[in-house]
Amino acid sequence: MLKKRERRITVSSKAYPTYTLEQAINYVVSTKKAEGLRVNTLKDYANHWRYFCGWLINHYEIKDVGEINVDVIRNHVNYMKHDAKRYEGHKFITDDQGIGLSDTTINIRLRTLKAIFNQLEKDDIIEVSPTRNIKLIRMDEDLVEAFTPEQVKALLSQPNQKDFVGYRDYVAMVLLLDTGMRANELIGLKCDDIDLQSRLITLTGQQNKNRKPRIMPISHLSVKLLHQLVSENRKSFSSNRLFLSCFGEPLGQNQFNKRLKYYGDKAGISKKIKCTAHVFRHTMAKTYILNGGDPFSLQRILGHYDLRMTRRYIQMNSEDLLKQHSDFSPVRNIRGYSYEK
Repeated sequence: MLKKRERRITVSSKAYPTYTLEQAINYVVSTKKAEGLRVNTLKDYANHWRYFCGWLINHYEIKDVGEINVDVIRNHVNYMKHDAKRYEGHKFITDDQGIGLSDTTINIRLRTLKAIFNQLEKDDIIEVSPTRNIKLIRMDEDLVEAFTPEQVKALLSQPNQKDFVGYRDYVAMVLLLDTGMRANELIGLKCDDIDLQSRLITLTGQQNKNRKPRIMPISHLSVKLLHQLVSENRKSFSSNRLFLSCFGEPLGQNQFNKRLKYYGDKAGISKKIKCTAHVFRHTMAKTYILNGGDPFSLQRILGHYDLRMTRRYIQMNSEDLLKQHSDFSPVRNIRGYSYEK
């Protein structure tokens, strides 16, 4: 149990406990852990608070979390936007990556700070959250990149399917394109999650981002590939996990991402677009719609809580719009008019 310190600060007519910066984050993490937040989310809370406190110590003489006000938060946002060094203190990235964090990164950190201070306010550790009137940075919505059919063919031709690792990676990429799974969902798959006869993959709430169980249909090609991979795994390993290293250990997400980047480099794609599981997910969503699928079934397959999120995944570029317009414009039905030139 975390104990409140005896000394108190009096604000208006109500007394609030004195919590150091470290005590504050420990309290919030402990509370959120009891509420069932995922381990990775709790790590993000701790890491983002550490970034904030590192800046705070260098610019202010603040020891009590109750002393942090809205001006401090605004100054921190300006620092992240204009002065922070990208990847500062990173283990592997040592080259100068420029000044100023991306708007996306700033908003992610701001959301975490808001959650922390809101919890402190809710539990009467502080009077008012200093982030209450801080708005997220407004961002232009960019078109999300997806692989072209030619790029997909180039990627799938890279793995050497004659060895275990190459075949495993080939199956993984086909499954990403077939289901639009997230990277952590894919590498966390167990053989028991797959019903080859019914052509369904079942993800439990524990495996999903929104904690809701999800059922995903798979193609006959995926069934064939998965059947072969499961058979190969059972010949050499006792693990129930589907995607394994050549030593029989569960495949890690960083390791899998490196494999995708490796194939992207070999195919000459990485210079144009990042080769990540997330781009495979966008490619699946966009192709699904272009091939005639409806957004409501796609929402269920992707596991989106809101259809607005699904819409972000099916953005089309000018070539896609031209093709769709060419195929479906009412002008095509005007007698004597040829749409295509």
